[in-house]
Amino acid sequence: MDFYQEYITTIHDFCIDKEKLVRRIEELKERRPASLIIPILYEEVENPPLKKIITDLNECTYISQVVVALAAESTEQYVHVVEYFKDLKLPHIIVWCDGPRIQHIIFGMKKKGIDLTSFKGKGKDVWIAIGIATLDSYAIAFHDADIVTYSVDFPAKLLYPIVETELNFFFNKGYYARIDMDGMAMHGRVFRLFVRPLLDTLQSESKADILRYFLAFRYTLAGEFAMTSDLAMNIRIPADWGLEVGLLAEVYRNTTTKKICQIDLGYYDHKHQQLGTNRSEGLCKMVGDIFTTFMRVVTESTDNRMSEAYLHGIHVRYKRLGQDLIRRYHADALCNGLYYNRHEEESYVDMFARVIRNAGDDYRHDPSDVLMPDWTRALSAVPDLREQLYEACIADVKEYCEEE
Repeated sequence: MDFYQEYITTIHDFCIDKEKLVRRIEELKERRPASLIIPILYEEVENPPLKKIITDLNECTYISQVVVALAAESTEQYVHVVEYFKDLKLPHIIVWCDGPRIQHIIFGMKKKGIDLTSFKGKGKDVWIAIGIATLDSYAIAFHDADIVTYSVDFPAKLLYPIVETELNFFFNKGYYARIDMDGMAMHGRVFRLFVRPLLDTLQSESKADILRYFLAFRYTLAGEFAMTSDLAMNIRIPADWGLEVGLLAEVYRNTTTKKICQIDLGYYDHKHQQLGTNRSEGLCKMVGDIFTTFMRVVTESTDNRMSEAYLHGIHVRYKRLGQDLIRRYHADALCNGLYYNRHEEESYVDMFARVIRNAGDDYRHDPSDVLMPDWTRALSAVPDLREQLYEACIADVKEYCEEE
């Protein structure tokens, strides 16, 4: 445990009084209502983590509304999820992001010059949910539906720095130790063995302030964060696996670092992706998207040109730094009695290095933008868009879930 302050404010959990946080958020509920967005795949329904999350959320009465951004392929799946979430006692709404009503609205936006029809995945679902959540909320928290170590502290820790009038932060990012305490194993390889050495590599090439900012986050890829509704309305987010990184870049561009913080969420574990064998699957797909997002940040924020020589240098230096980190993590794991397979870790670095080479070449030849428009622009084209989406959700429930 340490008390070191990063480039952004770091809120450590030395002895946080969680009950005090909850009482204070409750006090501010009328003036500064808070919503929670949970993006979810249908496949995650009825997994043990989600059942526990719902049970714990029932104690979080300081949350005004839960918005579930659902990816489901059929009416049967949608109805199943609506029924499943009846165990959640908090006010909540299921947004069937792939449903015909929502899709009809999305295609209608295209006629107004806002084309989201080519976007798919978590980023798009979160974008839709933001529109609904910002209708009645001062602050919005976000977290995934597969958190094994979830507790009632999570939403309170995320929301408190945003709603507390003595703090007034605009953005708060969770960080944690990706340790499986039952299996005594160290996880979080994409961050440990890819993002961190890649950021060190990029900073060695450029001292851009935004890279210093990225390095200040203790877990860059955390999907647990909170922000004000006003900020949520003014940022553009990626529609691919670069969501968390792209979001941080947008936060940097739309506010000052004095209004950004991160908070300790303790130990954390969730479902784990397979490595994959190429750029279209598993962690390789994730790493490729994240790398492309970082390349876009470098292009926008530095004078570095995306030449073949520049990308080759990144590939070589990244691999060296990644291999150096393996020795350090091995020492950390050994002293803590954690399982650690050095050969397996080396294999990950080798694969990530190949992804860097291939994704870099792809980006150099086609630096296409996967950022969706911000909500401010969308509302300038369709002023009642948020209301349309909300009414579509209500209509879905009435048509598919209510008995006549």
